[in-house]
Amino acid sequence: MTDFTAVAGRYLDAWNEADPAKRREIVEEVFTADGTYTDPLGAVRGHEGIDGFIAGAQQQFAGLRFSLGGPVDGHHDIARFQWHLAPEGAAEPLAIGFDVISVADGKIRQVQGFLDKMPG
Repeated sequence: MTDFTAVAGRYLDAWNEADPAKRREIVEEVFTADGTYTDPLGAVRGHEGIDGFIAGAQQQFAGLRFSLGGPVDGHHDIARFQWHLAPEGAAEPLAIGFDVISVADGKIRQVQGFLDKMPG
C-alpha cells in the first residue's frame, strides 16, 4: 500500500529544493523515468523535462515555498492534494493549487495539476 502523504511530501520537496543537483536526485527518486507533469502552464515528460519545469517555476517564484494545503486523499494508485505557495511563515498563501497523481511502484507516473489561485 502506497503512503500517499509521504509521496506528496517528497514531491513538494523537489519543488522546494534550490540546489539543482539535489533537486534532480529528488525528481529521480519521486518520478518514474517516463513520468509526466501537466498543468495549465505546461506539459513535460521524463526526469529532465520535469526537473527543467520545476527549475523554471523556482525562478519565477524565488523565495516562496510549497507546502501541503491539507490532507492527502488516495486510493488504489491515485491521490489528490491541495498545495500552497507562500513565503516562509506567511499567514495566507499567494498561490493555491490542486494536484492529482497516479503512482506505480511507489513513484509518481503522472501529475495533473490545477491552479486555483495565482498571484497577479
